[in-house]
This record gives sequence, structure tokens and C-alpha cells, in this order.
Amino acid sequence: MAATIDNSNAVQATKKRHLGIPEAVFVEDVDSFMKQPGNETADAALRRLDEQYQKYKYMELNLSQKKLRLKNQIPQITQTLEILRHMQKKKETTEPMETHFLLADNVYCKASVPPTDKVCLWLGANVMLEYDIDEAQALLEKNLSTASRNLETLEEDLDYLRDQGTTTEVSILQTCSLTRLSSLPGVRVLDSAPDFLIEGGRGSL
Repeated sequence: MAATIDNSNAVQATKKRHLGIPEAVFVEDVDSFMKQPGNETADAALRRLDEQYQKYKYMELNLSQKKLRLKNQIPQITQTLEILRHMQKKKETTEPMETHFLLADNVYCKASVPPTDKVCLWLGANVMLEYDIDEAQALLEKNLSTASRNLETLEEDLDYLRDQGTTTEVSILQTCSLTRLSSLPGVRVLDSAPDFLIEGGRGSL
């Protein structure tokens, strides 16, 4: 009983973690699947599965783009934090900090920055705001933690999406088995077969 409850809790936790991404239905018994509403013909059933498959691929593309943005954002935040820590050490001294700043694309200019406890951060949408170094460091550390956590969640969601896509592909193949013709060698794929079946070759199933 306890094991059943634990398994149920695990399933609920998974659904919450991947909220918004529907779970793929694995077609194990084709005959039972074809008796479900909306599956009057093999073409109709395959069309529904293909629509679900295309949704998974679209969501996977969007999450991959978000993952790429985060992977580019994290090093930038880390680099800015390193600069702030260096400024933190220099603000108690009287020695200026020698550095280079970006003047234009691929053009840098040498600068001497006096000790300061203020820094300006780009917040996006052409907005820059002045912070104390301590406040800026705390903000960026929080942003770095959030970005790292979001990246980890995105990777889990992408793995989940790929699993659902693979399950749907298998279900499509199961449904396509209804089109086998005993009088002809090989397999005849339905006219509405998904791209991944057609690209693999109509005679490859």
C-alpha cells in the first residue's frame, strides 16, 4: 500500500514538474485504440497521433531556443560577477583600476577607473540602473542562481519531451501496421503518414 502511494506521489510530482506538456499515449493494443472515439479509420487515428507528434516537436524547438539563451546568459552573469568582486576589493583602496571598455563592435578603449562603490547594470529593454556594488552583486548572484535552476528544469523538460516524442513515434508505427497488405511485400504507409516515416523511406517500415 505504501509503495502504491509513493508511486502515485511520484507520478503527480512528474506532472507538476512538466506542467503543460501532455503525456503521450502508448498504443500497445491497436484494436482497443481503434475503438476509441475519433479513431474511426486508420487515417483518422494516424492524423491525430501526427498532430500530437508535431506539437511535441514544436515545444521541443521552443525549449531548445530558451536553453540556448540561458546557456549564453549564464557566462555573461558569471563574468559580470567576477568584475564586481574585483571592484569590491578595489573600492577600499586609492589606486585606480586599469581596464578596457567596449567603445564599438570589436573596438576597445583603455580606461582608468577610480575607486567607486557604484555600478550601473543593464536590465534589458535599453534600461540601465545604478546600484551599490553590494546590491548589484546580490542581484546578479540571485539571477545566476535562478538562471542555473531554470536551465536544469529546461533540460529535464526537454528529456521528457523527447521521451513523449519517441513514444508517439512508436504508437504511429503501431497504427501503421493496420495498413499491411498480405498480397504485397513490405508495408504500405498511409497517405497522411508523418514526415519522419516518409523521410525514412516508405518501404523501410
